[in-house]
Amino acid sequence: MKSKIVDLYTCLNVISAIILLVGLGGAMLIYRTAENNVSGVIGYDEVGGSVYPIMPGEMKRYIRDMELYGGKANVIADEFRRWVAGLWHGKSLAYTVACIAIVTSFGVFYYASRLPSRQDPDVPNKNNIEGTNKES
Repeated sequence: MKSKIVDLYTCLNVISAIILLVGLGGAMLIYRTAENNVSGVIGYDEVGGSVYPIMPGEMKRYIRDMELYGGKANVIADEFRRWVAGLWHGKSLAYTVACIAIVTSFGVFYYASRLPSRQDPDVPNKNNIEGTNKES
């Protein structure tokens, strides 16, 4: 029984380390190769010789129309949807992958640390912390 628990504990710790290494390695690869392409642009504004993209959420008319048709909840839901969609593009995807890898790795490690005790029940007095014999 002891070898099964120790093997499971070791196996889960190795899996946790692999998840962390692969996740962080993938996040670094994504970060180095990704470009921050702006999607959802409805136009561009030129100010002082520089060109800036115009997002729908930055236009007062768009926000007013969203609020007119669905209220404040519609505006908040649209902002939340755009934020979540932004997590899966460009360099922010690398941060998302890194966070998911860290949380998953910690979850597996935490589960492994909560396994039943790895003490040997067959050897008397070996598991007794005080060193006294309970049987006498």
